[in-house]
Amino acid sequence: MPNAIEITNLSKIYRLGEIGSGTISRDLERWFRMKIRGQEDPFLKIGEINVRNIKGKSDVIYALKDINIEIEQGSALGIIGRNGAGKSTLLKLLSRVTSPTSGRIKIKGRIASLLEIGTGFHPELTGRENIYINGAILGMRKKEITGKLDEIIDFSEVERYIDTPVKRYSSGMYVRLAFAVAAHLDSEILILDEVLAVGDAAFYKKSLGKMSDVSRGGRTILFVSHNLSAISVLCSKSILLDNGTIIESGPTDRVIDVYHKADHVFLNPRRNLEDPLLRNKKISFPESQFKWREISIFNSKAECANNLRFGEPFEVRFSGIATENCEPVLIGLALISERTGYIFTTHQVHNGLPGKLSKGTAEFIVKIPDNYLAPGKYSITIAASGNPNVSDYIVDDAISLTILDIAYDENSQWRSDINSGALLYPCEWQINAH
Repeated sequence: MPNAIEITNLSKIYRLGEIGSGTISRDLERWFRMKIRGQEDPFLKIGEINVRNIKGKSDVIYALKDINIEIEQGSALGIIGRNGAGKSTLLKLLSRVTSPTSGRIKIKGRIASLLEIGTGFHPELTGRENIYINGAILGMRKKEITGKLDEIIDFSEVERYIDTPVKRYSSGMYVRLAFAVAAHLDSEILILDEVLAVGDAAFYKKSLGKMSDVSRGGRTILFVSHNLSAISVLCSKSILLDNGTIIESGPTDRVIDVYHKADHVFLNPRRNLEDPLLRNKKISFPESQFKWREISIFNSKAECANNLRFGEPFEVRFSGIATENCEPVLIGLALISERTGYIFTTHQVHNGLPGKLSKGTAEFIVKIPDNYLAPGKYSITIAASGNPNVSDYIVDDAISLTILDIAYDENSQWRSDINSGALLYPCEWQINAH
C-alpha cells in the first residue's frame, strides 16, 4: 500500500515564558538566517528535551524532536504516551494548526481532524450549518454533503438540536456531532485526539465501531488515547512518544508492553498503597477509619511476583488498618484487562465472610486457583465501601500483573490468535456425528 503520510526529521520547539526570541535583534538574526540564508534555526542548537518536572538551563524546549514516521494508506495508527509527551503537538502539525520548526510532512489526501471540543465549529452557527461548512472545507460540494446529512444526524443522535447554535450544546453533544461529521464526510485521513473520552460509554463504543468500519473502508486513522484497550482493539500498529521523541514503534501489543515497562511502579510485585504516586488513583475521604497499606501478588510457588505463566494459579494479598471497628464494610477486588476492560469483580461477602472490620490490621487474601487469563497485561483495583467514614474507598490500578505466553503445565494450552479475548475458558464440548 502507498503511504498516506510521510514524516521526516520533524521537530517543533517552543520558547517558554514569552513570545519571540526575547529581543528584536535576536528575532532579526533568526529571520535572516532562516529566510535569507536558508540555514537551520539557531535556537534549535540550544533547545532542550521537554522534561516537565526538571528545570532546564535553556528556555527553548523541544515539544517534538527528529520524528520519522511512515503511515500506510488505510491503516490505523495508535499514538500513546504520558501527558506532555508530544502527542497533541504531532497531531496539530499534521492538521496544519501550527507549523513545524524543522523537518518535512508529506500528506496524500484530505484530513478531517477532531483535536479538541469545538475544533472546526463556529459557535454562532447551527449544527446543520456547521456540517455544511466542514464539508466545504474538505472540498465537498453541497449536493454531496446533503447526501450524507441524514446519516450524520442519525449517528450523532442530536437531531432535536440540529438547528440550534452549537454554543448551546453540552460538551457531549458537541463531540457527538463533531465526530459524526469527521467520520462520515469524505476525507482520506481521520485524526482524533482523546476527545471521545468526553462522551458517554455507549457513544464511545459506537464510535470505536465506526472507526473500525472507516479503517476497513480504506481511510487512514491516527488515534491518540489513554484508553489502551481502545488502542489495542482499533490499531494494529502504534508509536510511543516520550519527551517529544519516539521510543518505540511497531505492533500495538509490543508498544503497549514497552509503555508499561517504562513505569517502574507498574512492574513492582509488592506495592505500598500509601505511596504518593497513587495520589491520583485514589478516591478517599478526609476523615479516615480505614486505610489501605500494601498489596502483593504471589505465584504458585508462594513467591512474590507479577509475571505469571498462562494457566498458573495465583493469589492477591492486600492489607489495611482500621482505627475503629467498621461496619458495614464491603471489600472488593476487580481484575481488569488492558485490552478488553473488566474481567470480574469479587467481594468478601460472596464467600460468606462478615461485612465488618475490627480495629487493627486486616489482611485479605483472594485466591485464583483456576487461571484462565489469556497472555497479556492486567491490573487490579481494590475498594472498601459501605461505611461513609471509610477512607481509601477505591484504588485504581493498585497493582498489575502480566500473564506470559508460557504454559504452566501440559494442560495449559495457548494458541496465539489475534483478538482471542481475555479468557480462555475450558468449556465442555460435545460433537455428535450424523
